[in-house]
Amino acid sequence: MSDNVQYINPDNASPAQGLYSNLTKVKAGDLYYISGQLSVGADGAVVGKGDFDAQFSQVFKNLGDVLAAVGCDYNDVVKFNTYLVASQHIDNFMKNRQALFPALFSTSDYAPNTLLVVDRLVKEDFLIEVEAVARARD
Repeated sequence: MSDNVQYINPDNASPAQGLYSNLTKVKAGDLYYISGQLSVGADGAVVGKGDFDAQFSQVFKNLGDVLAAVGCDYNDVVKFNTYLVASQHIDNFMKNRQALFPALFSTSDYAPNTLLVVDRLVKEDFLIEVEAVARARD
């Protein structure tokens, strides 16, 4: 994790209900507000129609590509917002995060995440969308 980003779980706060921290402390610097990433391949087509695991993987690949394009990685993320189209995907979302996040982050502390279940995303084929805020590296 960057010295400029610190994930915190205060002792007096209720414990996080998943792989996230209650808050992030960010030293002054520029922030990137990254739009929601969807399960779209390089050709613009939906990847993994009807397959939550495939879509989860593609979304986090796409988000990683955007971070890398500006010289960042997941350790620079200060906040996630996640949108699912069905509450039935929550357990699978948690399982996928548990498997993937240790490979993405340099510590076992993870950025705060807000998880929302919505009626639908921009196209009905999409099952998950993840947006992020990241601290720019100096």
